Amino acid sequence: MPGDTRPPFTDRRDAVAVALVTTLAAALYAFRSLVAFARFRAGAYDLVIFDQAVRGYSRLGEPISPLKGVHNGFGPHFSVLGDHWSPVLAALAPLYRLHDGPRTLLVAQAVLFALAVPFLWAYAHRAFGGTPAARWAAYATAVAYALSWPVAEAVAFDFHEVAFVPLLTAAALERHQAGRRGMAAAAALGLLLVKEDMGLLVAGIGLVLLTRRGERRAGALLVAAGAAAVWLTTSVLIPAAGGRPGYYWAYGPLGRGPGEAVAHAAAHPGDALALLATPPAKAATALLLVAPALLTPLLSPITLALLPPLLERMLASGFPNWWSLHYHYNAFVVVVAFAGGVDGARRLARRLPRPDVAVRWWAGLTLAVCLAGVPFFAFGALLSPAFYARTPRTLAAARAVAAVPDGVLVEASDNLAPALSARTRTLLWDRTPRWAPWVVADVRRRTFPFASREEQAARVRSLLGHGYRVVFREAGYRVLTRDIRPR
Repeated sequence: MPGDTRPPFTDRRDAVAVALVTTLAAALYAFRSLVAFARFRAGAYDLVIFDQAVRGYSRLGEPISPLKGVHNGFGPHFSVLGDHWSPVLAALAPLYRLHDGPRTLLVAQAVLFALAVPFLWAYAHRAFGGTPAARWAAYATAVAYALSWPVAEAVAFDFHEVAFVPLLTAAALERHQAGRRGMAAAAALGLLLVKEDMGLLVAGIGLVLLTRRGERRAGALLVAAGAAAVWLTTSVLIPAAGGRPGYYWAYGPLGRGPGEAVAHAAAHPGDALALLATPPAKAATALLLVAPALLTPLLSPITLALLPPLLERMLASGFPNWWSLHYHYNAFVVVVAFAGGVDGARRLARRLPRPDVAVRWWAGLTLAVCLAGVPFFAFGALLSPAFYARTPRTLAAARAVAAVPDGVLVEASDNLAPALSARTRTLLWDRTPRWAPWVVADVRRRTFPFASREEQAARVRSLLGHGYRVVFREAGYRVLTRDIRPR
């Protein structure tokens, strides 16, 4: 967007340094994810779901997830395209020829998140005019993104389709800034393959262009394309893939569908405002999205791109995860927040007597804020020896999953299923008996979707009463099997 349109990496030292930052970021993300996986801190929801889906693609089939389908009542042949419209996952299928298992997804996500770094660096460097102050600001922006809390929380929550979003968003913004409109449009439209609601982000980018003379037609096209994509994916494509229309509808107080909700919000704006403010955690999350860049995103029209995806989350009355600081949802918009911060800081600096000094101060404080926040979010775990510890329960978990033969159908607790997904047909151990030949249970720690450890223990007792026998018992883990199907 506005700024110097010269190539960003004319200095070889910058190219090497940015490549180093990118590599270190990818290594950090992969390390954090793989250690958590090895210590049985990953979850069937959602890592096994994605693992099963990408394995289906890798075998030139549909992205079937028996675990998702059985647990949510869709059946064992459920395609994840009926849950979320994410055909972009097929791009990861060739990697399963190298290593077939969920760790491949964790490493791929690490690389994808890190690949946004060069685009953000180039965007900031060009926006600030290519001066020495701009170079410092570009590095600060890139590192601040790499260590930002939305990225940290997404990395900590195993793998999700959001892995593609920072890269595509950063590419769209930087290529547009560089005058490469075709490449920018391709990156923006690529977002539509990531998830059914990414049309809202595309529409948000269109809103930004509507503020610019000479680009309003392109902006209107993006707004229309984004809105049409949301309708097409949610109303046609997802149901055609076996999903249920309205499965993730979370706006009951506003109406039973999008039309009713828009009409209600227009007629009763106070109701919509009340939803935006309830609970207060919604406002806190929105504030923390722009706070790392010292609130300068609020000075930039680029931040308009945040509005549609943020309203989608903050108007919801259900699915509290959507407005939480944790999980992966904030990573969908983190690049927009930093790009808006850069543009806002540029606009502010131009109004001050010494712009370069202002840019340096903004960059230094932005980086300092992000570094100061590291211990309070998911990367803070890396500073604790407990994160790396191989406890007796960790060792017992490894022995428990090793007791399950290859190729069998197994119901596994949420924390153990990822370790079995690559070599078994894995279902989630939940409240409903599936009568799989093998069951791996945890009765010491509450696991999703159970309400208590007592409920889990009762579930094991029920299995024992239906012909199952225990073949492994240690540190709260139970491995059970049966020879014939219970009647």
